[in-house]
Amino acid sequence: MDRRTFITGAAASVAAVACSQVTTSPRPAMPPTKGVVTTNDGVVLRYEEAGSGKPLVCIPGWSQTAAQFKHQVSGLSDRYRVIAVDMRGHGESDKPDNGYTIQRLAKDVRDLLVARNLTDVTLMGHSMGSSVIWSYWQLWGKERLAKLIFVDQMAMITGDPRWSPQEREDAGAIFTPTQLYDTVNDLAGPNGAKTTENFIGAMFTKGYARSEVEWVVKQNLKMPRQYAAALLYNHSTQDWRRVIPRITLPTLVVGGRVSVVPWKSQVWIQKQVRGSKVEIFEEYEGGNHFMFMENPDKFNRIVRDFMA
Repeated sequence: MDRRTFITGAAASVAAVACSQVTTSPRPAMPPTKGVVTTNDGVVLRYEEAGSGKPLVCIPGWSQTAAQFKHQVSGLSDRYRVIAVDMRGHGESDKPDNGYTIQRLAKDVRDLLVARNLTDVTLMGHSMGSSVIWSYWQLWGKERLAKLIFVDQMAMITGDPRWSPQEREDAGAIFTPTQLYDTVNDLAGPNGAKTTENFIGAMFTKGYARSEVEWVVKQNLKMPRQYAAALLYNHSTQDWRRVIPRITLPTLVVGGRVSVVPWKSQVWIQKQVRGSKVEIFEEYEGGNHFMFMENPDKFNRIVRDFMA
């Protein structure tokens, strides 16, 4: 090889590496845009969207809002098309007097995916949002889906008094039937706002800014309390233990060591889904129910690695 050939070849190699680095580097995060879709029963759902590429659809938990995924919309939209939706009755979406069941919310999610022509979707559900995904799986299987992320939701919220201690631990139950009815009635009654404040306040670590917790409570109260109570009752009486083992898509399970959702229930879920992964945030990492808000850097890194 003569000197000219060597120099030309080396220059081409450097150029190729440079081009490779340019094409694989993350894009600048874009500010979110807002949009709407209408469900098949005429309810208008509002959502936020940012970025392009593989779609990541974020489903909030009970009484939560799309705005609470602000760190994921801003932090992951450099690589992915991130969509966070306000479910019916929640946030800025319509608030009809009906449809507050997990199955109806699953249909609403499907209506969103169809309306936006989304395929190869990673569905991420926080808390009740995971139950919505389990219902979607039960009804439509892997249609339009590629991967699943379950964030801090147990398989069954209300325990059967006849269960063994092991059954209760695996299911992650935190209510007795009496406690469920008491909580639902408190939510629907004149002290609903205060009940919500106490309920949500226990879901953050002590190190998280109180101003942020207060903001989350305000987001929750955008849902009328009587509708929130009806949905919590339906959500808390669903048993997903026979559905979860039927999941066949790549799955990530995320929990918190000091979460109100017992962390061992998250390990149980991971063991039911073949090939799935589990990540438990420690208390010092913001490992309570809203770890994606308390420690968005680590949370987003885990999601990015999973979706890659």
